[in-house]
Amino acid sequence: MRLVLMVAALLATACAQGPSLPGWWLGTLAPAVPLRLEMHVTQASPKLEATFTSLDQGRAQFPASSVAVQGRQVSIAAAAAHATFTGTLSADGNTITGTWSQGPGKLPLTLHREAGPLPVAQNRPQEPKPPFPYRLLPALVPGPGGIHLAGTLTVPPGPGPFPAALLIAGSGPNNRNEDVFGHKIFLVLADNLTRHGFAVLRLDKRGVGQSTGDAATATTTDYAADAAGAFAWLRRQPGIDAARVGLIGHSEGGLIAAMVASQHPEAAFAVMMAGPGERGEDLVVSQVEALNAASGAPPATVAKDATMERAVLDLVMAAPTDAAVPAALDAAATKGTLPKIPAAQVAGLASPWYRAFLRSDPAPYLELLRCPVLALSGSKDVQVPPAANLPLLKADLAHDPHATVVELPGLNHLFQAAKTGLPAEYAQIEETIDPAALSAIDTWLDTVIVPTRAAHR
Repeated sequence: MRLVLMVAALLATACAQGPSLPGWWLGTLAPAVPLRLEMHVTQASPKLEATFTSLDQGRAQFPASSVAVQGRQVSIAAAAAHATFTGTLSADGNTITGTWSQGPGKLPLTLHREAGPLPVAQNRPQEPKPPFPYRLLPALVPGPGGIHLAGTLTVPPGPGPFPAALLIAGSGPNNRNEDVFGHKIFLVLADNLTRHGFAVLRLDKRGVGQSTGDAATATTTDYAADAAGAFAWLRRQPGIDAARVGLIGHSEGGLIAAMVASQHPEAAFAVMMAGPGERGEDLVVSQVEALNAASGAPPATVAKDATMERAVLDLVMAAPTDAAVPAALDAAATKGTLPKIPAAQVAGLASPWYRAFLRSDPAPYLELLRCPVLALSGSKDVQVPPAANLPLLKADLAHDPHATVVELPGLNHLFQAAKTGLPAEYAQIEETIDPAALSAIDTWLDTVIVPTRAAHR
């Protein structure tokens, strides 16, 4: 899921006039868990180019939408992070002191010039290494509109036929491994499932990695169409038991798994890992509340920010078109009913995906499901908070005697054992998926889908 308070990296261009910025810069944001940020600026006459990296979030990098330099004042907007950074370059050119603004939050950020990049070592003990006790096959799946989705199909040894699962990633530009915050979530999950006797297909999302297509205009409905095509393709592959093929989705991918399974009665099962039960607009507000509460904000602040977020989202949804969103928000700011929202954040609010997601409603799909369903949630998930979402999932799946809704204690949105559940912890935690979550999926699948053979560990 896209994070309300995700710290991202910036790729910017600007006129070379003004402060001398080329070089390496390092600073630290200090929310509940400190996050180190590294910026590398290079001169590409007549423009500056910069890359801003979050060292503690898997060295994540995202493009900036604009950078402005006037005298010693520097202002950068990062549309991908819905954030802005404004600061002042010191007289000696070695420090930029400023503020990182993201959503309703503001944090001080001071960048210091460094001699070079800071190496970051990450220990990921669960990441599987070859040789593997199964086959890895390249996959090229035809998608709607002539696009092709590239990925990897892992198949247990032997002739089969094998039960199989399609993995569906969450929102954002995810590759086949759902590689986020330095964790290859789907690589670990696929390895576990294939050792357990299941063939597994995982794909780069459209416009990502080796997959074609345009992600800029894609919505959840488009990604569901991609998943439906991949599900059909998987059922046709040699060695796959077409009667035992299901879907496993994470975050928004959990919603998509329900969408596809509800429209395809041949789906053998659906697993929703941190999949939402709330409508999109309600989920965003719940996320703001949970993030603020986990960060230690007082109840009054939590309530105030949630009310403000709701007002912004209502206005975004009421706009007749995507293009009309900026003017509507500017008008509200002029009237004083809403604060001025940075241009980078406005661009995100006006995107086709975001506007469509706000209107998304899992209930109609969940109510149509007739296959076995497992809905998993971590008790410390602040992106799809269980307190708001699990009751709705239980109610919407009440008609299905094969539906199971489980809250796993102490786990976050990525299903890691966490202290606060805040996104700032994701990269700092060494485990990628807690064994309790992997075991919950394995055990449940064994009750609804009998593997072809014994597990190979």
